[in-house]
Amino acid sequence: MIPFNVPYVPEISKQYALEALESDYQQGDGPFTTKASKSVSDLVGGGHILLTPSCTHALEMASMLASIGPGDEVILPSFTFTSAATAVTKFGATPVFVDIEMQTKGIDANQVREAITPRTRAISWVNYAGVAPDIEALQSIAKEFNLLLIEDNAHGLGGSYKGKPLGSFGDFATQSFHATKNIQCGEGGALVINNVKYIDRAEVIREKGTNRSRFIRGEVQKYEWVDQGSSYLLAEVLSAILYGQLLEFSRIQNDRLGSWNAYSNYFMDSYNLKFNEMQVAHMFFIELQTEKERARVIDELKSAEVYSSFHYSSLADSKFSDYMGFPKSLTPISSEFSKTILRLPLWFGMGPENVTSVLNALEKVQPQTI
Repeated sequence: MIPFNVPYVPEISKQYALEALESDYQQGDGPFTTKASKSVSDLVGGGHILLTPSCTHALEMASMLASIGPGDEVILPSFTFTSAATAVTKFGATPVFVDIEMQTKGIDANQVREAITPRTRAISWVNYAGVAPDIEALQSIAKEFNLLLIEDNAHGLGGSYKGKPLGSFGDFATQSFHATKNIQCGEGGALVINNVKYIDRAEVIREKGTNRSRFIRGEVQKYEWVDQGSSYLLAEVLSAILYGQLLEFSRIQNDRLGSWNAYSNYFMDSYNLKFNEMQVAHMFFIELQTEKERARVIDELKSAEVYSSFHYSSLADSKFSDYMGFPKSLTPISSEFSKTILRLPLWFGMGPENVTSVLNALEKVQPQTI
């Protein structure tokens, strides 16, 4: 059997997890949190890092810092994970969905401009598969209309856009350390703050609305409730696991890139992601001709003990979007891509033998690609 994903846990992560469990510091923001935060900051260009229980929590914090609330609108790609939208609706604001580009599978900046209204507060996008959309255009639009930028970099740790690290472009960026990601601790995330004026309030929000972080640093005599907030800290044992993974970042990336390149060489004529400067090897996907064709290929690969997967559904077409009556716009690329994308197995330690087995199974299935 070739699984779709196998979470990698290096020996150093196990060692650090045991150290954390045997220490007197079990809660968040301990020594391993500090070390892991520094490692993440180095990878995303120096932003202020706050580790969180998930990328979803980081997106929620970004909404709170942006003061997004009832009456506000946030522009999102229709093809993105639900967390990007629920981080908007959770606070009473309205998501406005636009389409993606054909090549990058990222948000279409031209549609973003057309979707702006007096109620627009922010633009949120995902670097899908670690590939950036036209970020320069998004930055220009944000500057022109005085909008905040929220960069969901869940797929893109270690990637770049025009020589600058992904995760460094939004006022806020988010990272995911879910078990399906290259660097993982089971469940985890991070908020990257690239606009320094939000750092102090972010610490308050993350500490249940208190100024506890200032108290720990000795800046106040006691801590108290000063703002809205929630419990957005990552447990120290998970930070320890994460730090061990980050120490092996290059090894993990190189291993995954070997499998990614083997797939890419096989599909050279029909598929070649060549738009970002540094391929992060988070996923490898192909596009099939129809949704029915994809279902057939998934089933036949499964019969051959190869496990593949689809991905997001287009949010503009979702039941919840219809139920809530969110503004409708044409998102045909998102709709079609969500129905035809097929993701192939990709994980650390997969190796040439397993990649060859996947490709041999695909040849027998004979998928009809776009």
